[in-house]
Amino acid sequence: MNADHDSLQPGEEEALGLTRRWLEQAVIGLNLCPFAKAVYAKQQVRFVYSDATTPEQLIEQLGEELLLLRDTPADQVDTTLLVHPHVLQDFLDYNDFLEQADALVEVLELDGELQVASFHPDYQFADSGPDDIENYSNRAPYPTLHLLREDSVSRAVDAYPDPDSIIERNYATLRELGHAGWKALFPPRDAG
Repeated sequence: MNADHDSLQPGEEEALGLTRRWLEQAVIGLNLCPFAKAVYAKQQVRFVYSDATTPEQLIEQLGEELLLLRDTPADQVDTTLLVHPHVLQDFLDYNDFLEQADALVEVLELDGELQVASFHPDYQFADSGPDDIENYSNRAPYPTLHLLREDSVSRAVDAYPDPDSIIERNYATLRELGHAGWKALFPPRDAG
C-alpha cells in the first residue's frame, strides 16, 4: 500500500518536467508573462525541486534559495521557481504561508531586492469563483514559489509599453481559450 501511495507522489523529474511544460506552453506560449520568454531563452530560470513535507522545511529551503539568488549574478540566474509538490497542497494553507515567505524576505533584509510570487494548482483570486478561468493565470501543476529580482521586474515593466494592460489581456486570453482549451494544452500523459 505504501508503494501505491509513493507512486502517486511526483518525483523531481516529473514535477520539474511538468513545470517546464507549463512555463513553455502557458506562461510563454499564451504570453501570460511577456517577460518570461527572454530569461527562459537565456537559460536564466532556475528550477528547484523541493522534497519538503512541512512548511518549516519549505521556509528553510526558501531562505536558502533567496540567499543563493541574492549571491548569484543575474546573468546566470535571474529568477527561481521553487516547486514543492509535497507540502501546502491546500490553497488556503498555501496562501497563509505566503505571509511567512514575505516575512522571511524582510528578516533576510532582502525587501526591495527580491520578492516572492506564487502559483498553485488551485489558485483563486479574491472575489472569484473556484472555477473562474481567470484564476488559471496563476495556476501551475504544483505549488510553486517564484523568486524574483525587483530590479529585473522594474526594468521589464519600464520597457513594456502598457504594463497595466497585462492582467486584463491575460484574462481576455484565458476567457477566449476557456477550460477546454486549457485542458487541451495539458492532455493526460498516458492518453492515447
